[in-house]
Amino acid sequence: MLALYSGLRMPWTLLGWVGLVPWLAVVDRARSARESLALGLALAAAFSAAVFGWFAGSVQAYSQAPLWVCWLALLLMAPVVQLQFLLAAVARYFARRVMGARMAWLPPVVTALVYVGVEWFAPKLFADTLGLGLVSQEWLRQGADLAGAPGLTLVLLLVNECVLAALRSLRVPSSRRRAWVPLALASALVLGLTGYGAFRYSQVSEASRREGGLVVGAVQANITNYEKLKAERGTYEVVRMILDTHYALSDTLLRSGPVDLLVWPETVYPTTFGVPRSEAGAELDAEIAGYVAQRGVPLVFGAYDLEGETEFNAAMFLGPSAQGDRLERTAYRKTMLFPLTEWVPDLIDTPTLREWLPWTGRWKRGPGPKAVHFRLNGGRSLTVAPLICYESIFPAFVADGVRQGAELLLTLSNDSWFSGTPAPRLHLAHAVFRSVETRRPQVRVTNSGISALIDATGTVVAEVEDNQRSGLAMRVPVTAPLSSLALAWGDWLGPVALVLAGALLGGAVLAGRRGRGS
Repeated sequence: MLALYSGLRMPWTLLGWVGLVPWLAVVDRARSARESLALGLALAAAFSAAVFGWFAGSVQAYSQAPLWVCWLALLLMAPVVQLQFLLAAVARYFARRVMGARMAWLPPVVTALVYVGVEWFAPKLFADTLGLGLVSQEWLRQGADLAGAPGLTLVLLLVNECVLAALRSLRVPSSRRRAWVPLALASALVLGLTGYGAFRYSQVSEASRREGGLVVGAVQANITNYEKLKAERGTYEVVRMILDTHYALSDTLLRSGPVDLLVWPETVYPTTFGVPRSEAGAELDAEIAGYVAQRGVPLVFGAYDLEGETEFNAAMFLGPSAQGDRLERTAYRKTMLFPLTEWVPDLIDTPTLREWLPWTGRWKRGPGPKAVHFRLNGGRSLTVAPLICYESIFPAFVADGVRQGAELLLTLSNDSWFSGTPAPRLHLAHAVFRSVETRRPQVRVTNSGISALIDATGTVVAEVEDNQRSGLAMRVPVTAPLSSLALAWGDWLGPVALVLAGALLGGAVLAGRRGRGS
């Protein structure tokens, strides 16, 4: 059920409301903490295999390691990256042990709180949480502006608990009449979330105007496997082909109507820009600048930035200066790098590791979130929160950029390693929630898909599907400044959930001791 739910499409997303019921029922039969831990471990492994099995194939394609090694690594990582199943199962066991006759609500509530809290502090490679599955539900996803996708996860977990309680009541003839209580509570949770979502959707929609606004030309050229192409054709020829393709697609967009800004994806220029390594590189740099000057349209594109011997994955902003007499270059350096493939922590970065894993990346981390102010033609200015690929899955990181005054989220990504898998759709779901949480529209441009325009309600207004070549003119809605609890407070739910779970368990233990003492 969870594997079907992870497809993020109706009607399978309805399974999120009941998908954990069988596991919760089995965990309640555990006779020890060790047995509960084993059940959590079993679900973590099964969940990783069923929902993220595609990742093993992607790692194999990237690293050329044997497929069985990639699968083994995925399963060995499961207890760490899906730690919420293990700790929620153990917390449920202890809550059952300490609950009194009138505290049947304690294990379900503690389980849900520990689950959400552990997801907050535990390492999650893809920042996955059950709440992401509600991305296609127009009204339900609006609740993410309170506590992000984890807030929706909490509601899903509580509804699963209510369904389990109702089923248990229905199994016992003497308690069947009481089944309406958990069902009523589940209905109240769903209706409350729906009502809030309808209100916020209407409010945010009224603050947005479809007419006018910024027109962004997004280019998705669907050129992939750069390293393989370089080995076959040579670096210069590959860069030449990439640039010519993007020039042609961009010119088609410019001929179709007015465009205020051109955007190309992450690492589309797979070398340094502004600090060339060769005469050929200097010529290509000048060519890009000449293209921008001749077309009279600012350009944002992915390239490498160089400082001394340190190289960064970067977004380059190339547009008119304040005086309008020359081009100015601004670089945003990616901070949240994908482990190993882009960045290796200094603590484990050794010659031995590089020898064992020759495909590991050598980029360094940027300084953090940054709102970039740059000028468009006609004297207009724009402030964006730039995001490069992996950064878009981190709510707090995105919110920090928006708090610096960003009017627009601008995401450059390269998802080509995961083309043909569920990953591009999952990455888009994260992007949708970042727009809901911050109430900012978003332009997302990728190498091979899914490029999209997302408005402040999380609606995907336009998109270019995975594995397609296209240019798309995106008219970004003019949205009045809006705030939200998720934007103001960040990832507040996780730590609050852990503290509350600890307080409930501690209070139950003290109450039990007092009861035995009396």
